[in-house]
Amino acid sequence: MRVVYLSKALVAAAYRDKIAALRAAGSVDVTAVFPERWASRPAEPDPAGVPSPWLRRTPARWTGRNHLHWYPRIGRVLDALHPDLVHVDEEPYSLVTAQVLRLCARRGLPVVFFAWQNLSKRLPPPFHAVRRYVFGGAAGAIAGSESAAAVLRERGYRGPLALIPQFGVSLERFRPDPALRREHRRRLGINHAAFLVGFAGRLVREKGVDLLLAAAAGVPALAVLLLGAGPLRPALAQTAQRLGLDSRLYALGQLPSTEVPGWLNACDALVLPSCATPGWREQFGRVLIEAMACGVPVVGSRSGEIPAVIGEAGLLVPEGDAAALREALQRLVADPELARSLASAGRCRVAQRFTQERIAEATIAFYRMLLHGGDGS
Repeated sequence: MRVVYLSKALVAAAYRDKIAALRAAGSVDVTAVFPERWASRPAEPDPAGVPSPWLRRTPARWTGRNHLHWYPRIGRVLDALHPDLVHVDEEPYSLVTAQVLRLCARRGLPVVFFAWQNLSKRLPPPFHAVRRYVFGGAAGAIAGSESAAAVLRERGYRGPLALIPQFGVSLERFRPDPALRREHRRRLGINHAAFLVGFAGRLVREKGVDLLLAAAAGVPALAVLLLGAGPLRPALAQTAQRLGLDSRLYALGQLPSTEVPGWLNACDALVLPSCATPGWREQFGRVLIEAMACGVPVVGSRSGEIPAVIGEAGLLVPEGDAAALREALQRLVADPELARSLASAGRCRVAQRFTQERIAEATIAFYRMLLHGGDGS
């Protein structure tokens, strides 16, 4: 079976672990295709330093615009690779999904799309028409969560549907590493006894980073590490100064994906305090499973998919509640045994549910069902 896997997410090198897992999981020849750059950032180099023949960069237009980008040369790629199936790792209302579906229809190729959208929204033109076209022509769909699957059905998708997260984690890349912990805390100049709380993601209002700062300001033992970029960064710096937290705040900006495990290891806890808005709610929270795989206790808000991801392997607080978040962090500071227990439970949960290997196995099983009617051949 030959598969072309098209995804802008693969500009991050760590996400390419999924492609390696797909290739290792069975007799599937997967070639990953992704943009040469996303917005102003070039695609990250391959960690081994030698480009793999199954990773292809290609020019893209309107990069940085999630649902409007497209690939001017993707038809040539399809003709060169002769796949049996094309997996478009994009929402059904994205322009690129419709572009690839149209090209594949001409070539008689089945297409699978992916969906994270967990709010049933009425789409404006032209996205409503794009989604209708994709629903009518796709061979199958993968939803990243139960709520995303429900939205697909509610909005009219009637084809084959699998429930599989978009990406898992590599337990080799994301693992507890005392040496990395010491090195990265030394780079920050943090005392070994300080309790470092991490956040990784976009610095936008809905991620609740301001709540994290408010919670941490009330606990003198805490320092905060922010990994990520976004429009809220200047305001967060001002908030930290107002709260007297600026000497305990370390904001490193957006880092290469391959550096994230080291900084997660430096943390004593990872917090994702997302807050839903009328047009958005947390779709998964991948950084939670990355931290859990590194043996870092996690605290999340009861927002969107966060409770389903954490399960019993972390602490949950009401969204928008800085006092409850502060109390959860104080529990971890005061009870090292609780922190160790949650760290162990988190890594076990990832091993059982969220490894790249498990996700690859489920994905390949879905491919085979679509191509062979479930006979597994």
